[in-house]
Amino acid sequence: MKCPKEVVLKNGREAMIRALEPSDQQALIRFYEKVPESDRWFMRYDVLDPKTIQKWIDGIDTGTVHSLIALCDGEIVGHASLHLRQAGCTKHIGRIRIMILPEFRHMRLGTWMMLDIIKLAMDLGLEELRADFVAGIEDAAIEAAVKLDFFERAELRNYVKDSCGNLHHLVIMSKRLHKNWGDF
Repeated sequence: MKCPKEVVLKNGREAMIRALEPSDQQALIRFYEKVPESDRWFMRYDVLDPKTIQKWIDGIDTGTVHSLIALCDGEIVGHASLHLRQAGCTKHIGRIRIMILPEFRHMRLGTWMMLDIIKLAMDLGLEELRADFVAGIEDAAIEAAVKLDFFERAELRNYVKDSCGNLHHLVIMSKRLHKNWGDF
């Protein structure tokens, strides 16, 4: 993946996508403070805890998590990560997570970031990617993933709860990777 990369969003604004760096720690904290509680609720980590962000920053050079950020006007507006296992039966599968600020959604920023994560996963020799989505909450993201050849592996009915205690289905999707773009 070529970094940094400038992209033009649907509204004509420009954004830059690049790898997360240690100097981005405070900006990443500010980014997650802007993410609505309703979106943070479904994340696996407490992103408002500075220790969580510190752990991600400390892990930049470990090779287990690769993070990209999208910047617009000098502020982080998107964060994507590729999580790897170093050993075991799923070391050929990467897990992806993408969070975009609400005002930058539906502008193809998430798609640009997902394409870069896919390319990175291919470069790392992974065979498959996995992404988990909450049905009814992340339907636009599910639709975008389908357009990039992700397919539904499973739906865990009434599996996750929101902050009000309402149950939602968890949709597990995956994408088989090719050795290079010419294999598509």
